[in-house]
Amino acid sequence: MAGGLVALLDDVAVLARAAAASIDDIGAAAGKASVKAAGVVVDDTAVTPQYVHGLNADRELPIIRRIALGSLRNKLLIILPAILLLSEFLPWLLTPILMLGGTYLCYEGAEKIWHRLRPHDEAHGSVEDALPDEKTIVSGAVRTDFILSAEIMVISLNEVVDQGFWSRAVILAIVAVGITVLVYGVVGLIVKMDDVGLHLSQLPRTGVAAFGRGLVRGMPKLLTALTVVGTAAMLWVGGHILLVGTDDLGWHGLYDVVHHLEEAAHEATGAFGGVVGWLVNTVASAVIGLVVGALVVLVMTVTVHRRTAGKDAAAH
Repeated sequence: MAGGLVALLDDVAVLARAAAASIDDIGAAAGKASVKAAGVVVDDTAVTPQYVHGLNADRELPIIRRIALGSLRNKLLIILPAILLLSEFLPWLLTPILMLGGTYLCYEGAEKIWHRLRPHDEAHGSVEDALPDEKTIVSGAVRTDFILSAEIMVISLNEVVDQGFWSRAVILAIVAVGITVLVYGVVGLIVKMDDVGLHLSQLPRTGVAAFGRGLVRGMPKLLTALTVVGTAAMLWVGGHILLVGTDDLGWHGLYDVVHHLEEAAHEATGAFGGVVGWLVNTVASAVIGLVVGALVVLVMTVTVHRRTAGKDAAAH
């Protein structure tokens, strides 16, 4: 009896060690996958603050919370099951689907530039009319986040493709939750920094108060800069998805040209070659994104938007 109990405890200990090792492996794999997707995480963080720019301060965090919940639903309820099933049964579909998402990101970025270049299109309404309602803001942000989240999850999937099905599921769920908390936590801090600055500016200590006043003055400029960065990020990420996707599908010409330019820049700049090569790839991806996005904007303008404008004119 005692021997049986000892054997049972020994088996339990072995299982516990195996489970602990498995958890360590999953944690390491999740960390590796998250690091690999870091570039898109930065883009996601840069894109999101523009959706609450110009809104009342008391509505910023609630809207960010709603976007974060939408992002988590995107990742856990739609993207995660979809990419797991596709990777298991139809892996060849992942690249075309990602390229569709990349095209949408290019369109979003190019459309923002188009509206910035033609501000008179929106000059007829009041300030209240110019700002969309919260539902529109949240739905637009979640829609854009869906594409970025899909890119993050697919990049992460590529890093753990050698794992078993359930291990992949657990790792990607950890990545989804961790990255969502990171991105929207940082976004929340960014958009509330002006309130922190206002509080610090009212403290009696001179140095702290001066720092607070600097934050208050600087945050509008930072949010404007993030809007620009967010637009550039859409073009960069979208263009890079298309660049890599065309190569994966067997159309190597465009990718080879960019790769040769990157290698040439790397060799010509010595110690700074890695950074310069990355910049060349990034700029090339952004240019591709801008070209593709501009073409989609043109098509949308002469079809969907013109038809909508005609219906509005007829209604009035």
